[in-house]
Amino acid sequence: MIKILCVDDDAISLMICKTAIKNAGLSEEVITASNGEDAIEYYANFTKNLESDSNDIYPRLIFLDLNMPIIDGWEFLDDFMNLYYEKFKDTKVVILSSSVDPQDKERAKKYPIVIDFYSKPISQKILKEIQVKLNQNNFL
Repeated sequence: MIKILCVDDDAISLMICKTAIKNAGLSEEVITASNGEDAIEYYANFTKNLESDSNDIYPRLIFLDLNMPIIDGWEFLDDFMNLYYEKFKDTKVVILSSSVDPQDKERAKKYPIVIDFYSKPISQKILKEIQVKLNQNNFL
């Protein structure tokens, strides 16, 4: 079972995402961050622990909102790609956003770690689609 990170500035969306993931059986370990800065900080701390021979398992799937304060989803993706992609190449991102802008969907395709783009709220149907995609790519 994989560890999942949910990044969203809305506490209710985080709670719904966490509950839905657990109910779908996708993961029992769901970590949350309230903005991109917190998520990048999580990976910075995790990287430090890796260097001290930690056996921790890092999140291999990230559910990411785009519209957040401090560091938004796009900035998170840029920072992750520049700082952590080499260490965590098997990490995948699913954008889960309120944005319905087709340009956002096109922009997301430019990031090799982004595997899908969905509109909020998360649902069991969305989670099943993601699970199928991850299984097809031998990710789970």
